[in-house]
Amino acid sequence: MWSKWISVTEKDLHSHIEARMLQRGITLQEIENTLNKGWEASDAKPGTSGKTMVYPYHKEWECQFHEEKEVTVYYKVVEEHPILLTVKARYGKKFLRGEK
Repeated sequence: MWSKWISVTEKDLHSHIEARMLQRGITLQEIENTLNKGWEASDAKPGTSGKTMVYPYHKEWECQFHEEKEVTVYYKVVEEHPILLTVKARYGKKFLRGEK
């Protein structure tokens, strides 16, 4: 979608996304990497885009050990720039991977 690497900084985050990142255990680096290397999210609503990426995790989250973390970033594109809307994470193993 983009011809160059999209950098995401704290300035790009509004309070809703910051709260979801903290609540769901998502880092700024994971958001940036998902936008740039992820595959299209199949559950994005009309008028919204999404990218998904699966990361090795091998840690505990909410008192359970998980092998992987799936991060999805939802956004809209305005004047060729992504406007971040929200992020979500799922923890588990053997998540399906899209083609990229």
